[in-house]
Amino acid sequence: MSTHRLNLHLVSDATGETLNAIARATTVQFEHLAIVPHRWSLIRTRFQLHRVLDGLQAEPGPVLSSLVDRALRSELDMACDRLGVPIVHVLDQVMTMLQDHLGEQASARPGRQYILDADYFRRIDAIHYVLAHDDGQAQAGIAEADIILVGVSRSSKTPTSFYLANRGIKAGNIPLVPGIALSDALDNPRCPVVGLTLDPQSLIDIRRHRLRMLGTHQAIGQAPDRGDYTDLEAVTAELLWAKRLCTSRGWPVIDVSRRSIEETAATIIQLMESWTERRLKAEAERRSGTITP
Repeated sequence: MSTHRLNLHLVSDATGETLNAIARATTVQFEHLAIVPHRWSLIRTRFQLHRVLDGLQAEPGPVLSSLVDRALRSELDMACDRLGVPIVHVLDQVMTMLQDHLGEQASARPGRQYILDADYFRRIDAIHYVLAHDDGQAQAGIAEADIILVGVSRSSKTPTSFYLANRGIKAGNIPLVPGIALSDALDNPRCPVVGLTLDPQSLIDIRRHRLRMLGTHQAIGQAPDRGDYTDLEAVTAELLWAKRLCTSRGWPVIDVSRRSIEETAATIIQLMESWTERRLKAEAERRSGTITP
């Protein structure tokens, strides 16, 4: 079956992240589809919309829209009807459901999800935290972490930490290195600790790519004579040692070999919620005297 090329126009009055996520989640289900995305973000005036209409006329294709301004939506609808291309306003069903349930009309003000509120500043704070505590830095501040990620070198600790930070979660990450004593911050952590692992060959491929990008072992903190950094037998032993260490301390381990960062982060958030529930339950039991402190 031949591959079908499709222009897909994503028209948003904000950053377009919602449309990008919907487009990714749906188009990957079609094996013989080659998407050519046309991203139109921050479309809030008629002048800006006319750029979209010109692009749509030049390369027609289906439209996903998250515009809330009624006048802009109407003009976009008429253009799509004239060109004979389908359009879906992706927020409509949810917005209508909420309006019917609440008995309140939506305000239709673009970009309201990006106001500078407490959540916004919490995300900024979390990003600054990850920058300061990446790869075991600033050990004293680890006590402020919401989650601590541990794992061997190149096990996706840093990118996962930054993704969590964008959700407002302060994630510290500490490398596990055979022969080097564990950080004191891991003795009595005030937050959950999660280990990240992956299969040996995947880790070797990642490390080799990293070395090619950097051009030197020194740049990643490895001594020049550490040939075992990409040796299959040594890497297998290193991963086994790290997994046993996590198990001995009761830390859950996530295999990230075939997981995206988003999937890994979602699992971590679930573990955080379970850890919090257990802690609150234990505190309630202690207060009620049902268990021995």
